[in-house]
Amino acid sequence: MLVAVTDHAAQRFRQRVRGTLEAKTEVAVRVARAHAAGRVQSGDRGALLVRDLERQDLVYVCRPELRELIVVTLWEEGDSPAVPRRFTDALRRDDDRVGEGGSGAQGQLSPPKRSGETQ
Repeated sequence: MLVAVTDHAAQRFRQRVRGTLEAKTEVAVRVARAHAAGRVQSGDRGALLVRDLERQDLVYVCRPELRELIVVTLWEEGDSPAVPRRFTDALRRDDDRVGEGGSGAQGQLSPPKRSGETQ
């Protein structure tokens, strides 16, 4: 199974799981292994939820496309995330790509600003 990873999912992985220079590669490998092991369940709106093999609380949200999975985002289940939310929320305030009023998978990313544009 071919696995593609969005920039958003790679960023969430770096924030929530571990900082790495090769986040997309690491996410793709982890999702492919978990998918092959059958750690998949149906999610909302046709999404597939793939549970990580190493960390049972880590869930990847994927969209199936023909013979490929696209990892859209990820989250940690439970009350004790590896990285406390206050740290990732601090990063979010400095990220001009994140629209106001949303957070995580529920929020929406704003398109990048073009030079000379204002909000």
